Formats: sequence, structure tokens, C-alpha cells
Amino acid sequence: MIPLILQIRKEHPSMSARVMYTKLNPTTMGRDRFEAYCFERGFKVNRPKNYRRTTDSSKTDHFPNLIEGLELTRVNQVLVSDITYYEMNGRFYYLTFIMDLYTREIVGFHDSKSLRTKETTLPALKMAVNRFGKDVFKGAIFHSDGGGQYYAKEFLDLTSGLGMLNSMAAEVYQNSHAERINGIIKNSYLAGYNPQNEAELSKELARAVYNYNTSKPHGSIRGKTPAECRFTDLSIIMRIKQITKTVEIENNSPSYFPTSTVHHQHQYV
Repeated sequence: MIPLILQIRKEHPSMSARVMYTKLNPTTMGRDRFEAYCFERGFKVNRPKNYRRTTDSSKTDHFPNLIEGLELTRVNQVLVSDITYYEMNGRFYYLTFIMDLYTREIVGFHDSKSLRTKETTLPALKMAVNRFGKDVFKGAIFHSDGGGQYYAKEFLDLTSGLGMLNSMAAEVYQNSHAERINGIIKNSYLAGYNPQNEAELSKELARAVYNYNTSKPHGSIRGKTPAECRFTDLSIIMRIKQITKTVEIENNSPSYFPTSTVHHQHQYV
């Protein structure tokens, strides 16, 4: 819940815990417990908020950060992921994205009404597997923040079964590319498409990802789209940059999903 609370407070600095509970409508805790949860973590209205932290990691055993200083050399080397919210008609929905850091292509995504692992990270990663197959992800690094959906047993069973290496950011800047994609899809695409219900959100989210992956040039890859870059030797057309803790957030652009491999809720128009 911490990332979502922080995002709400960025836009509604004085919103009370009770009102946030009504907006989020979490299925895992009641109103009183939610209020106590917020107060225990310093989210009373009259206290200053620290907007840098997007995940409460104080009680979490994180995986090490495996991508800091890593040189990107190939497709399917590093996948980065994050979960954000989308507010529509007074209630929140949740969007999960997985991006190939080498091509900046969104390879998996999902929308849901719940923050449960089976409705966020699991279907998003399974979409990527359905598209590319299991073998391509063997040895790949899956990098995320410390959200519970990324260290839930069922998710770790999936990444382990694929032979992936789990990696986690301790600070927000260490997962900046994944966080950047959240804002681009929401503000540059969904805001314009203006979905009005859950079915429309699923449809327009798939439309946004498709357009972003296939027709939006990306500055860091010399004006190519991520879909084009999947089949291009990027070392020829660009200087590979290292991922450091001083990395500057760049514009991202994701990829093409053949209709036959997309979840039934995510058919393209």
C-alpha cells in the first residue's frame, strides 16, 4: 500500500487516511486497521511527508541490486517492473508494467482492481512468457522495487522456474526507468483515451502499450521504436550506457504484442 499512499499524497497532500481508504478500497484490511497502518508509518496529515520513498522496506529482506553499474549488451538481459494506480470515476485500478531495459520495450502488462500478486505481477510476467517463451528469460535479471508482489512466494516460484535472477532497488532512483513508464502510459496515453469503465481501461491500456512500443520514437535509441530495436544490434547505433545511481531518467518506448499472445482482456483495436 505504501507506493499508492505516497502517490495519492503527492496529488492530494491533505487527504486523510479515512478518505484514502475509501478511494483505495483495499481488500486485505479494514478501515480502522488501514488508518492505524498509515499513522504508524507517519502519514498523519499534520506531519511532513517524505515523497522520495515509494516502498516501505523497513521490514523486508530485499534481493540485492544486480543492475547498478551493469553494462547492457542484449535483449532479455534485464527486465524492470513497477506497479502504479489509475484513478477512474472515483476509484483506483492498478497497472503493472514489465519493460526490457535494453530496448525499452514493454513486454508484459496487466490492469486489475486488486493489488494481489495473482492480479498484478504474475499475469504481467506470464504475458511476457507467453509471447517469447520460457527459454529466453533464463539468466535474465528481474529488477523491481521492494513491493510485496515481487517477493510473494508464487511470483518467486515463477521467476525461479524461469531461471531468472531477482533484483531489487533500495531507493527510488534505482528503479527510475520502470517508474518513468508509469507516468508516460498514464499521462501521455490513457489521459487522452479517457476510459470510463473497467472494460474500456483494459482495451485502452493495450492500445497505449501497442502504440508506445511500435510507433513512438525513442530518443536514447536514435529515434527508433522499441519494437524495431528488438531486431537491431543496438551496439552499432548507440553507445551503451551504464546503469549507475546517478542515472538520468530518459524517455522510454515499449513494444509490439501479436494479438494471439495477448491476454483476452488486452486485445488491440
